[in-house]
Amino acid sequence: MSSDFDQYSNGDLAFTRESPYGTVIEAMYSGATSFMRRKYTRDLTGVDVAVVGIPYDLATSNRPGARFGPRAVRAASTQLSWARPWPWTFDPFNRLHVIDYGDCVFDPGRPEDVAVDIERFISRLVDNNVIPLSLGGDHFVAYPILKALHKKHGPISLIHFDAHTDTWADEKGRIDHGTMFYHAAKEGIVSPSHSVQMGIRTQNMQTHGYNVFDALWLHKHGADEAVARIQEIVGNNPCYITFDIDFLDPSYAPGTGTPVCGGFDTATAIKILYGLTGLNLIGCDVVEVAPPYDHAEVTALAAATIATNLLCLLAEGKEDRV
Repeated sequence: MSSDFDQYSNGDLAFTRESPYGTVIEAMYSGATSFMRRKYTRDLTGVDVAVVGIPYDLATSNRPGARFGPRAVRAASTQLSWARPWPWTFDPFNRLHVIDYGDCVFDPGRPEDVAVDIERFISRLVDNNVIPLSLGGDHFVAYPILKALHKKHGPISLIHFDAHTDTWADEKGRIDHGTMFYHAAKEGIVSPSHSVQMGIRTQNMQTHGYNVFDALWLHKHGADEAVARIQEIVGNNPCYITFDIDFLDPSYAPGTGTPVCGGFDTATAIKILYGLTGLNLIGCDVVEVAPPYDHAEVTALAAATIATNLLCLLAEGKEDRV
């Protein structure tokens, strides 16, 4: 954190920031709302992580509105940007060059092209050795992201937090936010036997080889055991964390399209992520934030907090640069 605590001396750091490192304080209620006040830029020189928005919700099966998620999460993140994330003992922005790369642009009138457009957008980052942290959008967006990462890393271990498995059998080429991990497994994009689905609380009798830990298991065994099982199954494989906000109970994340009761509080999510150090993490996302159903930014703030913890995982083990 800046040694100067005068938050009123700086403004619009998304555009005026001089150094990519460190945390500089800006009034939480004003200014350009990039994610965590990082610089808006398409220049990937020296960048470690790019935060990207994917405002897509045409694959939703229930309530739409996740297209507004990236904007809401960015706005909520300004409430977190004045200090290092709790409970981490370091500031990830002292270790990583993080930018806000803006949103993926596509034509919703050409739905057959959207997945290709997203994959191409993420491939620009991957080809420049930049790790994507994506803000959805509905959960389908994870599929083209994984395809872009697979081209470089091969089969990926998926660490999936969700109320739904998103592995219901489907026709090839169909777009749906509940089937894309079925396709990813069938196409060899992910390795189901080295992947984990955590917090599931809907019925799907077919696992397609994924290691599924439902909500009853997690409520019984807790965060520490969840961390141990994830670490054991994933090992050192290249892995991708995808966090559907409906992993949280609707009382903690009402602003989502397919809420399911019986979920988890935000503290549990933070505790699990805090324990997942040492992973070979090649990308991550937070998806399914639908602001039209949110209250007092509860869901958007939870998503921004999860995303910031994911940044800390990416920074863990690296040296400070400032």
